[in-house]
Amino acid sequence: MASEELILKLKKQIIQYLNLMDVQPEDIEADEPLFGPESNIALDSIDAIELSVLLEREYDLKITDSKQGKKIMASVEKLAEFITENGKA
Repeated sequence: MASEELILKLKKQIIQYLNLMDVQPEDIEADEPLFGPESNIALDSIDAIELSVLLEREYDLKITDSKQGKKIMASVEKLAEFITENGKA
């Protein structure tokens, strides 16, 4: 289970990296989908690339499999779990 501290940090980083000017960390639920119509922020494929850059720059982690990437980037909570499981939190 990822820490609340890491989840909040990720929310702030996502807002910063994706230039989501009208979004506050509290607007993003940790378990809500980041992509698709059921998402409050409705990210797209370009945003997925930016999230990959965030993971590389901030946590020295690379996603090499696109199927794995979809699972990892499903929500902030999943991103935090990936970071925690790979010892980069």
